[in-house]
Amino acid sequence: MANPERFLLAGVMGWPVMHSRSPKLHNYWFEKYGLAGSYVPLAVKPEGLRTALRALPSLCFSGCNLTIPHKQAAMAIVDENDLIARKIGAISCVVVRPDGSLLGSNNDCYGFIHNIVQEFPDWRADTGPAVVIGAGGGARAVVYALAERGAREIRLINRTFAHAQRIVEEFGGPITVVPWQERHISLAGAAMLVNATSQGMVGNPPLDLNLAKLPQNALVADIIYIPRETALLAAARAHGNRTISGLGMLLHQGRPAWKAWFGVEPEVTPELHALLAATIPQSWQA
Repeated sequence: MANPERFLLAGVMGWPVMHSRSPKLHNYWFEKYGLAGSYVPLAVKPEGLRTALRALPSLCFSGCNLTIPHKQAAMAIVDENDLIARKIGAISCVVVRPDGSLLGSNNDCYGFIHNIVQEFPDWRADTGPAVVIGAGGGARAVVYALAERGAREIRLINRTFAHAQRIVEEFGGPITVVPWQERHISLAGAAMLVNATSQGMVGNPPLDLNLAKLPQNALVADIIYIPRETALLAAARAHGNRTISGLGMLLHQGRPAWKAWFGVEPEVTPELHALLAATIPQSWQA
C-alpha cells in the first residue's frame, strides 16, 4: 500500500499529450481510494524523453505512462524492461523502484484483452483469422495479446511492409504480413479486425479500408478512444458487425500500473466508463 504520508505522483508522457484522458481516469481513482496524490499530463518532446524519464525519481514520481511517440524509444532509457515489454518491443508504463531505478512494462496487451472480455465474455481469439492494421507499439501489443490468447492466424497489414515484417521476424508464431494494397480483400473470412493505427483519431484522416469482404459476425475493435466511435467503427456498425472502442483498453491498462505504483488494484466500473465517455466526442464527425 502507498505511503499515506507522501503525496503520490504519476503522469503520462507524450507529444502531444493534452488530449489524453488518463489524468481524469487516474485522478478519479485517487479520489475513490482516498489517496493523496495527482496524475498529470507531461508534454515531452522526443528529444527530451531521456531527461524527463531520468528525472522521475528526483521529482518523487511513482512512475508514468507512455503514449505516442515514446513507447519504443523509452526502452533504451529505462534501467530494465520486464519480460512482456521485451517480447512486445515497446513499453507503456514506467515504475520508479525504491532504489530509484526505472522498470519498463507494457500493460497495453492487458488492457486490450480485458476490454474485449468485459464487453464480450464469449469472445475467443481462436475462432478465426484476426486482421490487425498497423505496426507501431500499439499494434505490437495487440498482436502479442492475440497470439497469447491462442489466435491461430493473424494477418498483419501496414503501409510500410518492412515494419510489419519485422514484427513477424521478432514474434514468430501465426503471423502473416499482407501487402497494403491487398488490405480490402484480406478481410475475407476474418473473425476479428483491429485498427492499431492513429488513423481515425480526432485530427487524423479515417482509416482507408473497405469492409465489403468482412463477415458480419466479425468483431471490429479500434484502440483509438477519441472519438468514441471512429469512422471505422461507424462503418462496421452499419455493416452489421459488433464493435468496441479503445476507451475500455485505456481504463483496463491503468489497473496493473496502479498496482505497481501504489499497491492498489482499482476497478473498472460502468460509472467510471460513463464518466470518461462523457468527456469524449461521440463521433468522428463531431
